Amino acid sequence: MQGIAIAAIVGGGLVTGLLYAFSLVTMRALLEQPAEAGMSTMQSINRLIIRPLFLLPFLGTAVLCLLLLIGALWQGGAGAIAWCAGALTYLVGPLGVTMACNVPLNDRLARTDLREAPVLWPRYVRDWLRWNHVRCALGTASLALLALGLALKA
Repeated sequence: MQGIAIAAIVGGGLVTGLLYAFSLVTMRALLEQPAEAGMSTMQSINRLIIRPLFLLPFLGTAVLCLLLLIGALWQGGAGAIAWCAGALTYLVGPLGVTMACNVPLNDRLARTDLREAPVLWPRYVRDWLRWNHVRCALGTASLALLALGLALKA
């Protein structure tokens, strides 16, 4: 179980770090561009991110969290509650918020004509960042809980 927890921490760290970078720098830099340029670049980012090097840690961490959740419930003991909480937090946060909130925003943006950018782009960034902050915070909490579970199992 410790190996699964370590792999989930590494994968979750990669994903959460990427989300943090978007909140801290990427979206703000795109907002400094003319609306059409920022929107066009984000449309490109949304197409380019769907690659194995992103999907493996993003979805792989979700699978690891499911395995960890099942194993922790089965094993019990010190650290199991933290592992369960950490696994659920990743599944609700980085995975769940992405699928329920950020992906629909991205899909809508992909169908939007650049001529609509002056009106749509600032609203999109505001909404997208709000949900990105949520999934980043939950990803961070997940990492802390998974690490706590490791410490309690040691």
